[in-house]
Order: sequence, then C-alpha cells, then structure tokens
Amino acid sequence: MKTCELVAPAGSLLALKAAVDKGANAIYLGLRNATNARNFGGLNFSDYDIRQGVAYAHARGRQVLFAINTFPQARVAAEWRAAIDTAVQMQADAVILADPGLMAYARDRHPDLRLHLSVQGSATTVDAIELMREQFNIKRAVLPRVLTLLEIEKIIQQTSVEIEVFGFGSLCVMAEGRCLLSSYVTADSPNNKGVCSPAHAVKWEERDQVLYARLNGSLIDRYAADEAAAYPTLCKGRFQVEGKTDYALEEPTSLNTLALLPKLLKMRVAAIKIEGRQRSPSYVSQVVATLRAALDAASINPERYSPRPDWQTTLAKHAEGAQVTQGAFERPWK
Repeated sequence: MKTCELVAPAGSLLALKAAVDKGANAIYLGLRNATNARNFGGLNFSDYDIRQGVAYAHARGRQVLFAINTFPQARVAAEWRAAIDTAVQMQADAVILADPGLMAYARDRHPDLRLHLSVQGSATTVDAIELMREQFNIKRAVLPRVLTLLEIEKIIQQTSVEIEVFGFGSLCVMAEGRCLLSSYVTADSPNNKGVCSPAHAVKWEERDQVLYARLNGSLIDRYAADEAAAYPTLCKGRFQVEGKTDYALEEPTSLNTLALLPKLLKMRVAAIKIEGRQRSPSYVSQVVATLRAALDAASINPERYSPRPDWQTTLAKHAEGAQVTQGAFERPWK
C-alpha cells in the first residue's frame, strides 16, 4: 500500500531540521508576523533561518509549506499579500491559506504556486472544497478535526483535491475557524490572533502554593502545587457547575491516530499532519520519528499492523493532559 505524506510542524530552524532528519515529507512554518497563526514571541523564523531551512529541506528531497493562515485586517491587507510574495521568493512548495481574497491574489499573481486550504478555512463538506477548487484551483484541503472516518472517506471519493487530516496533537472541541469562546472573553478572534488565548490576556498568579490562571481577568483554572499547569483556554478550563468543580466543556487531551493508520491509508488520505508549531524541537523529533515508523509499518503490511507499545508511550509523553483519543474519527455510537 502506498504511504501518504507525513507533514510536520516547525517553529524554529532546529525543529525543521529535526523533522527532516526524522523522516517528515513536508514541513510547515510561518513568517514572524501577523500573517502566521502561531505568531508568538520567541517563536518562528528570521528570513535568514527560513532560507537556511528551505535549502536544508530541498537538498534532502523534502517540501516546505508556508502557513499564511490568519485573515487579513482592514487597511493593512498588503502585509498578507506581501507574505505570499515572500513565500514565493523563498521557494515555498505551497502556501496554506484560509482567506478567499488571499487565494484570489495568489491565483492571479502567482499562477504556478500550489495552494492548500487551511484548516482555518473550516471546510467540512465536498461543496466547500469543490468551490475552493473551482475558484482558486486549490490542490489540497486540511480538514477540521470534527469529521468521522466515514465522512472523510466520502469527501475523498467525491473530489480530486488532496485531503490532509491531523494525526497527532492537541485537540479542540470546536470546529477550527468557527470558535467564538476566546473572542467572548478576550475580544480577540482566534482567526486573527492565531491562538485561543493571546499572550496579553493571560495572567498567572501564585498565592499560598496555589497557581491561578486567568484570561483577561476571568479565572480559568487553579492548580495545586503537585498539578501540572496547562496553558489557559476557556474551553479547557475548570468551572463550578451545580456545586461541582470540573472541566465543564472539554478535558485537555490529544488526538492520537496510530491505531487508525491502515484505515486512513486505505481511504487514500494524502497526508497526515502533526500539530504543534509552538512545541519544542524534541517534541517534533520524537513525534515525527514515531509516526514515520508507524506509517511505514502500516504501508508495508496493513493487515498485520498494530501500534507498538513504545510508540504509544512516546506519544503519550507529548500529549496534552492525561489522556489521548481518536477524536471524532471513530464514533461507534453514531
């Protein structure tokens, strides 16, 4: 069985090299500005590092995808168009876009540039994907993590657009591109800031050996001295409901598709994506190496494939929270 691509995140040159060395087919990254949905302080590449990284990847037969996946803001939209021009100048193999206006610009200005529809585009139907293909000639769509395997398979059967799905990483209960919770508390849209909880809205306070996490003044969680503190997001906070304090919307967890790889390959999924441009080079190295080994094993002998315990142990170390899940992919009750 022909394997699909493994697409890895990189928030630094070191992470990019780790992804290449451990077997990723493609690496996605962003510029150090507002066009990037992971525009954090201390993260992302200088122009020099990007050129170094692209040269490193291309010399080893790998691709580099540029994520320009936030939405242009009024009066400064030229910055987003310039980012597409920069990606072309830096020899991007594709750009990952969510905004139709940017897709139109890329189509007209750079007709040979390969376009991928970002998960932030929130395309969950064949009609949405086909519209983007007809209007902008997209070659690939990254699906939000809310579809079942059956729904994904039906989409693949009805479109010529390549389909990319997430295989590992932090999981959101919302459909990407449609979350309103963060903007309700912070007044910043995740589609614009690229993060559920903008850094300016996050505040940590420690009193009497208890760590309090606040988002724009609202208490999201509190941790005892022996508890691991997670980055505060509204959907994964603990709240008091009817006298009981617990995760009201979603418990922190990570998507793990190791057991589903033969099914994804049989469906002809074009690429498996790893979440985590904000994560460390160590995370990238270990997760890529694990999924590379698993994908290769599933491709060679899908009928006898079974996830190895050491693969699961490695991924569990990098999971958000204390558990992993197959997410919406498997819904036996539906």
